[in-house]
Parts: sequence; structure tokens; C-alpha cells
Amino acid sequence: MEKTDREPYALLGDEAVALGGLHAGISAAYGYPGTPSTEIMAFLIAEHERGGPPARWCANEKTALEAGLGVSFAGKRALVTMKHVGLNVAADPFVNAALTGTGGGLVIAAADDPGMHSSQNEQDSRFYAAFALVPCLEPRSQEEAYRMTREAFDLSERFGMPVLLRLTTRLCHARAGVTPEAARERNRTSEVRDKTRWSLIPAFARRGYRRLIDRQPELLEWSATHKANAIEWGEDPSFVVLTSGVAGNYYEENKADLAAAPTRIHIGAYPLPPDLLRKACEGAGRVLVLEEGQPFIEERLRGILPVPLSVSGRLTGAVSRDGELDPDTVRAALGLAPRKNILSDGGITLPDLPPRPPQLCQGCPHRDSYETILLAGAGLAPLSINADIGCYSLGALPPYEAVDSIVCMGASVGMARGAADAGIPYALGIIGDSTFLHSGMTGLIDAAASDTPMTLIILDNSSVAMTGCQDPVLPSESLRALLVGLGVPPEHILELEAKKQRIEENARLLRREIMHPGLSVAVFRRECLEAARKRRKKQGHAGETARETEEKDA
Repeated sequence: MEKTDREPYALLGDEAVALGGLHAGISAAYGYPGTPSTEIMAFLIAEHERGGPPARWCANEKTALEAGLGVSFAGKRALVTMKHVGLNVAADPFVNAALTGTGGGLVIAAADDPGMHSSQNEQDSRFYAAFALVPCLEPRSQEEAYRMTREAFDLSERFGMPVLLRLTTRLCHARAGVTPEAARERNRTSEVRDKTRWSLIPAFARRGYRRLIDRQPELLEWSATHKANAIEWGEDPSFVVLTSGVAGNYYEENKADLAAAPTRIHIGAYPLPPDLLRKACEGAGRVLVLEEGQPFIEERLRGILPVPLSVSGRLTGAVSRDGELDPDTVRAALGLAPRKNILSDGGITLPDLPPRPPQLCQGCPHRDSYETILLAGAGLAPLSINADIGCYSLGALPPYEAVDSIVCMGASVGMARGAADAGIPYALGIIGDSTFLHSGMTGLIDAAASDTPMTLIILDNSSVAMTGCQDPVLPSESLRALLVGLGVPPEHILELEAKKQRIEENARLLRREIMHPGLSVAVFRRECLEAARKRRKKQGHAGETARETEEKDA
């Protein structure tokens, strides 16, 4: 649909969102079907079949959002669609994406279903936006759905964070006129990425959370001046009606029958603008809140409007907004003097201790695997390496510094897929055997369905090593059959032994698969050193040293 001559379309709200995404310059769209959101992706898939950007159904909402995050990681724009309960499935990457931030614009269209027309609950997606500390736009008409979708991508790139577009059933499935604007060009692929921002190991994640907190005042300033948040001064200053989303339409249908028009404030952009709300309600004796879904605004309004209590805490800065509480921070918040301690008051000075960053164990098979991966990828550009949750996330640190992103369980697969769809020719995913079974299989099904040109590397150490060497739910010998069953071409399943003396040969074989213009999977296999030690101890080899165990297994 390329019509941009200002002649209106008659569109469903879902179709207006889809068209808004196309005209915003998306490079890809992903979703999982669920009423009332399904028509967004149906529209985009039809456009893809006519030559538009990739638009694909995914195995679940989590893999859809991770693929969208991979597109954003590559500097391009992605639209991800789901219904409200699907946001539960996607909650892990959604919340973490607020910490990594975005490259290209990333918009999540979540369609709520008040009244449970085809759903198991009336969950309100606005709570997720507030929880993740990201902007939310709530259109009240099909025209606004189109314009807010376009705006959401600009907003995502302006603030460097995902944006939630909250829809509801009546808006999604009603049809009205939408006047399109000129379509913008798609973003170019970005080759500059900050690994410390995209890799959520604790040290980097804390910085990301601090960045997110520091942007909140700017978000509040934006929402306070947004045209969707507006006051209409009425004849009766003692009565204020607060509306949001499509509830604003229902209010306007009844407004003429009121004896005296109350002051009305409408909210369409979040976070809630407290100063604007106070201004609208100043001097009022009664406030009626009309909002579709749960009492999201109403609950917060009780804390925004004046009460005979002074409330302080993390929001006011009386308690630090981030980090853990401890007796000393609580003491300071209570207005008490610092406690005496032997260091400051006893004249004791401790020497400066050298830092001890975490690292892979000596003899760990992942060391040999990373050396192989780096050698295989040498000279290939652009190359993205998306890792996952596990011991091997330490590959983001020296001496390897081999990892571009770490987001949540299973995200390596979806992000590699999204990066490949966004045009990165050499897209790798790195995942452990247990994490693959936990959350990686569904993403691989998506990649296999479209034969995505990417290589997934499974580091099979026969152990859930990071959490204490538990056994994976399936043994290593079942992995190949599982991969074939998931749709990976058998001729592009590469099984390698992760050993130092095989690094050059393994790198040569791996590079061949990276160059393959379709999906391939490489399995690096060697038992975790610590797991081997525990296993041998159980078998009566308690006197063996770690080095002896390593030498036997090598």
C-alpha cells in the first residue's frame, strides 16, 4: 500500500497501525497471532508478499520481540505485535530491552481485550510500560493509531528505548478514515555498536538501568507537553473528568447531555504528567476517571493529587532509585547520622586490592570454543555475535571480547535471526545446550521456517554449569536428532569437539558454515570441567585434581 496522496483510507485500527509502521520505514515485523492484534501482522504479511519488508509469524511472542530487538540492534526499525497476554511471554526481552536501549526504532503493539471477548483475562499493558520505565502511546481513533505508530518509532530513537503502543479491542476492530502521510526511507544498517550497552552482564546492566532512570525526567517533560495530553476547561470547576484512549470518545458522545460541562483532561501519552494532572484538578471536589481496562490512572492519581501527607522515597530521591537497600542507606533516609565503624573511626586503612573480574575457568571448553569462533570470523564484516545467558556470557569480557549482545534466555537465536533479516551478512548466535532447551528451540524453529542466513553455535558442555552443574533435560546424544526435527538441514549440522589441538581445523569448518547462505548449526561439544570433576568424584576419583581431570578429558 503506497498511497500517500492525502486521500483517506477506510482502515481497521489494526490496519492503521500496520500502515503507520510501513510509512515509518520499518525493515521487518514479527508477531504471534492473537485477537485483537492479528490483523496488524496479516496486513504486513500481505504487503511483504507484494515486495514489502519481511513480516513473519513467530513461534511465540518472546521470539518475535527478540527478533525485533535484533533488527533494532542492527540500526533498523522493527514493529512487533501481540495481544495483551502475549506480553507476559515477551516480558523478559521487553523489560531488558529498556536497559540495552535501541539502535533503530523498536515499537511493540500490544492489543488489550477489555471484556474478554476472546481472552482469558483483562490484563492492562500500560502496567508493563510503567514497570519497564518506557513510553506508552494510547490512541483513541484509527487516525491517531496511524500517527502514533509513526511517532512511536521517532520516539524510540529519540530516547533510545522501546515504545509500547497500547491498543484495545474496539479500536482494533472498528473501521474509520485514515489520511496517510509521505512514507519515510528505511534506516541503514548500523555497523557501530556499543558492546557494553548491549551485553547485560551485571556491571553493564547496572549502567543501563542508571541510564534508564536518568532519562525519566525527560520522559515526563515530553508527556507533559504532548498534544494527546490536553486540558479542556469547563463551566463547572468542581467536577473534573479524566479520560484515556477510546474512553474519550465515549465521554464525548454524552458530553452534550451534561447540565454544565466539567473540566476534562485526556491522556494519550505515558508516563502520566503529574503537573498537568494537578493543574487540571486544582480546586476540584470530584474527579471521575474513565479509562478502558484496569484502573491504571486511577490508582496513580491518588498519589499525584494533593493529600495531607508528605510522601518520600525512591521517587523523591530520599532513597536511592537504584541498587540494594542496606542498614546504612535506610539510616540516611531516616535522617540519622552514619554509624561508627572501625575503618572511619578506628583509624584503620585497608590496602587497595586488585580487581578480580569473573572469568571462564582454566581448562573450560568455552575458552577453546571462543578462540575457534574468533578465528573463524576473522576478516568477515559486518559480523554480529549474539550470545546468551550462561557461563559463556563471559566471552563478552577480556581476553575474548567476542560478544556483541546478551539480553535474556534464548535471545541469541532471535537476535541473530533479526540481525540477518536486517542485512547483516554474518549473523551468529551462541547458546549453551541447556539454554537452548530452555528457550532457544522456538527461535530456531522460526529461523528454520525461513531458512534464515545465520549460524547458531551450541556450546554443549553437558551441564547447566552456571547454576551448579545440573543435568540438562536432554542428554547430548539427543541433540542432533532434535535439531533435525526442528527443521535444520542435516548437511548443515556441524558437530565439533572443543579442544585446543583442534582449533584451526574447527575454525575452518565453522567458517564454511558461516559463509553458507542459509541456516546452519554448529555444536561444540566437551564436558564442563567442574561437572567432570563432580562426576569423577561420585565415581570414586575424589583424589583427582582439576588439572588431571582436564588432561583426561582433553
